[in-house]
Amino acid sequence: MLESGWYWRRLMKGKTLLMIAAACALLCSGCAAQAQSELNRKVKAKVAPTYPDVARQMDITGTVRIQVVVAPNGEIEDSKAIGGHPLLVKAAMDALKKWKFEPGPESSTGIVEFKFEPH
Repeated sequence: MLESGWYWRRLMKGKTLLMIAAACALLCSGCAAQAQSELNRKVKAKVAPTYPDVARQMDITGTVRIQVVVAPNGEIEDSKAIGGHPLLVKAAMDALKKWKFEPGPESSTGIVEFKFEPH
């Protein structure tokens, strides 16, 4: 009896891990599809982000990815960070707020990337 209880617990633990792995794979595939959507609006005015001093001192580099919704008038309607180090996200979001896009017939959604590398 004791052996069968051990086997059952072991089997259930394996099934649980398999279910978690499958859920993660589904989430990640959704992220990949979301990440591939390019913004089809031209940028009229870009502002480069300021590399945070703390991030530079800690030698933090990387890419910040922001999902952005651009209104028909070219203003940013909504934005949400979907990747990147938290110390770099704020700088990227601050810069993106100052961007202006060309007007279009309807709202557009896409991904904007900021690469942070020390010079």
